[in-house]
Amino acid sequence: MIEVSVTAQRFQVDAVTVAAAFGLDPAHLQDKMRPGEVTSLCEKGVDADEGRFRLTFRHAGRVLRLTVDEGGQILTRSTFDAPRSPLRKSGARP
Repeated sequence: MIEVSVTAQRFQVDAVTVAAAFGLDPAHLQDKMRPGEVTSLCEKGVDADEGRFRLTFRHAGRVLRLTVDEGGQILTRSTFDAPRSPLRKSGARP
């Protein structure tokens, strides 16, 4: 199984890879992405990280982070609890 593929200057991550990180059914992943329950971000490395990309997915207080090369090869993979925003304290509103 190819987990990350590169097409026309963008990355496509296999739904099984993302869903597994959050304990979701891969068949329902897009349904969670449409309303923003699962979000993604792609960051391009610079300087010492040139040629690397960080793909970050978030859902329900959890994060999946993949660092990949230009060909989509996964270099590192991590899942962790999303850090709490310092602006969001008990009772505080954004």
